[in-house]
Amino acid sequence: MTEARARKSVRFRFPKHMTPYVFALYMATIMAFLMCLVITLAEFGLTANYVENVMNAYRVAMPSAFVCVLVVRPIVVRLVGWTVHGH
Repeated sequence: MTEARARKSVRFRFPKHMTPYVFALYMATIMAFLMCLVITLAEFGLTANYVENVMNAYRVAMPSAFVCVLVVRPIVVRLVGWTVHGH
């Protein structure tokens, strides 16, 4: 067995039924951070406290985004099914 295979088999993975929650976690983490970067820049500009302001906003945005993704994802899946041929 190669070293890469040995390393791969030790990797932690969530069970399949956790997919919606893992998806929501990744989506919320990335989108909340990107939105905090953009909105903080638009609101305050690139100041000496920019990173601190982004992180302060992120502390509120991330949990909110996680809950929103959990709520909105099923609605979006249904909308896609209604609007995409053969879905």
